[in-house]
Amino acid sequence: AEYMGATATSIFHLLFMLFSRSTSLSWRAARAASNRLHVLSRQLRAPSCARSFIRLESSASAPSQQHVTTQYSTVNPATGETLHNFPLLKPSQVDAMVGAAADSFETYRQTPFEERASKFQTLADLLEKRAMQYGKLITMEMGKPITAAAAEVKKCATVCRYYAENAERLLQAEVIPTDATRSLVKFEPLGIILAIMPWNFPFWQVLRFAAPAMMAGNVVLMKHAWNVPLCALAIEELFEDANFKSNEYQNIFVSEAQVETLMADPRVKAVTLTGSNRAGSAVGALAGRNNKKSVLELGGSDPFIVLADADLNKAVQTAVTARTQNAGQSCIASKRFILEQPIADQFTQMFVEEMKKVRVGDPMNESTQMGPVARPDLLQALHKQVVASQEKGAKVLLGGSKLNQPGCFYSPTVVADVKPGMPVFDEETFGPVAALVVAESANEAVALANRTEFGLGATIFTEDREKGEALAGQIDSGMVFINGMVKSDPRLPFGGVKASGYGRECSHYGLKEFVNIKTVWMQ
Repeated sequence: AEYMGATATSIFHLLFMLFSRSTSLSWRAARAASNRLHVLSRQLRAPSCARSFIRLESSASAPSQQHVTTQYSTVNPATGETLHNFPLLKPSQVDAMVGAAADSFETYRQTPFEERASKFQTLADLLEKRAMQYGKLITMEMGKPITAAAAEVKKCATVCRYYAENAERLLQAEVIPTDATRSLVKFEPLGIILAIMPWNFPFWQVLRFAAPAMMAGNVVLMKHAWNVPLCALAIEELFEDANFKSNEYQNIFVSEAQVETLMADPRVKAVTLTGSNRAGSAVGALAGRNNKKSVLELGGSDPFIVLADADLNKAVQTAVTARTQNAGQSCIASKRFILEQPIADQFTQMFVEEMKKVRVGDPMNESTQMGPVARPDLLQALHKQVVASQEKGAKVLLGGSKLNQPGCFYSPTVVADVKPGMPVFDEETFGPVAALVVAESANEAVALANRTEFGLGATIFTEDREKGEALAGQIDSGMVFINGMVKSDPRLPFGGVKASGYGRECSHYGLKEFVNIKTVWMQ
């Protein structure tokens, strides 16, 4: 009781500091937010422990070395200030939560679609109502500009409504004509799904998984990224406020070792991870060892092809957004800009000029277009990629360094004369660094696009849509967008091939990832 009281008090103090410094939110609103988080402090009853663990990195370009930590932490990347720490759950607490989830599943799986849909519609209403409140948490914990952070929260409402409105229809049994009197395919929930989610879209990544998984009748254990604990707690609170029972969606602050234990637990039926390739390989191996279904959405080094007939004004504007949105920290951000030779010089000049205009600064300022990189180690890894590419002959046309101010701010950067063999071509660059590559022809552009271990998304700009569609069929990726930026949409499948993972999120394909596809045959 003493620890819970101290925790509730410190969370309230944190919220008050945040809102009094950065917003005009009233004391009463801050107090209400504190009361909601007080409910969530039930997970934090264990005293702070000295046990350390190796993080499951939840960013697609995590540095190669492993990181050891003892806690989940809120560190403001715009200031470097550590605002709060949260201890890991004890193994006994985790075991109890798994047991509670297993019990809840037996009841939740029987709930009618109409009841589940009503709760997700309520959840969507709350997301829209609290968009700015949750957006401030996102901004504080990972540095996304507040306007984009609030937009992310609102987008979450769309995926909730999509599955609330369509899941029952999409999961209806399919009658298949066979030699039987009646044969059909049914879609039934699996049970407890363990989700390991990243920090770069801390609300969207969670909801785009949870909405279809739970509308299908599953229950969720959510291991969020170690550096967005307040977002993680706020999402759990959100489900409770939308009238879900407390054990149907549970947030867990656990270590990698505890994840391994969870995946060996027969009560946990499947796992999904969005994160680094290293974490994906580890989780995929554990899933295979334990015969668990898994979905992995991993890194990307998305090509952005600009052909000679492209609308350059539109291509340049889209390219700037595609590279600087979320400070370039997105698996589907365009990273390698492959330019057909006739327009390469003109595109480069226009692109550099537009990149100079990107407003970098305080992410709590609504006019800011690009905030900080989320962590110092990520900033250092990004800069090493730029420097190593320069040493191999690349030329920095713009930026190429950390900004001279507090926080993890990296300047919008354009690197030219890029070729295969350079880190900015071969590796994923998880930050605002654009690599410009020149191709002699459209065919060479496609070949360069495919010269990567990744295969998540790709963009092609051309006025010849027939040609664009034909080239899209030659690119090894899970998604190709023609004359537009790669993005996720609840109605379309999202996922990759090669080192970018397997399985799909969103659409009816994502809805059916965590169901038992059962054949029923009757004579």
